[in-house]
Amino acid sequence: MSDSPKPTDIVLHQKSHSLEIAFDDGVRFDLPCELLRVYSPSAEVRGHWGQYAKLQLDKQDVNIAEIKPVGAYAIKIFFDDGHDSGLYDWGFLYDLGRKQALHWNDYLQRLAEAGHERKEPSWASSNDQVE
Repeated sequence: MSDSPKPTDIVLHQKSHSLEIAFDDGVRFDLPCELLRVYSPSAEVRGHWGQYAKLQLDKQDVNIAEIKPVGAYAIKIFFDDGHDSGLYDWGFLYDLGRKQALHWNDYLQRLAEAGHERKEPSWASSNDQVE
């Protein structure tokens, strides 16, 4: 893990419901709060001891209320839906950003397989506002 790129800047964009992360290798990702929430590294989302991961539904409007550093290796994200377990370490965030399209498509496919239709976020129509 020590050879993973480290963040140089983390900026929360609450109006556009995204977290922008710049890494020391020059790569920058803009991660939607919804993606961060549905791929939370918590046991509640990933599954406990051999149980399957729990599909997160209706998280299109979720936002981040607070972010706290955890040592020099991770952040803890507090979502406005009350979810606040799981530590987002630098390697996890980098991988989530690098494979964002793959993760997003997997999430949409799992929603479809569960017979659930993802609604458009309520904030999306006001996304043209400057932050």
